[in-house]
Amino acid sequence: MAKQNYSFEKRQKEIAKKKKKEDKRLKKSAVEESPSQEVDPIAETDAE
Repeated sequence: MAKQNYSFEKRQKEIAKKKKKEDKRLKKSAVEESPSQEVDPIAETDAE
């Protein structure tokens, strides 16, 4: 029976974790930028 390559599995988990963290960071930065853009149209409709 072949020996399992645990280092490969560990590396794949690390890569997945890094990717997820980067995606979360990008999403968070996009959310921080968008509220300022979204607030203006709402304020304009409320003023009318």
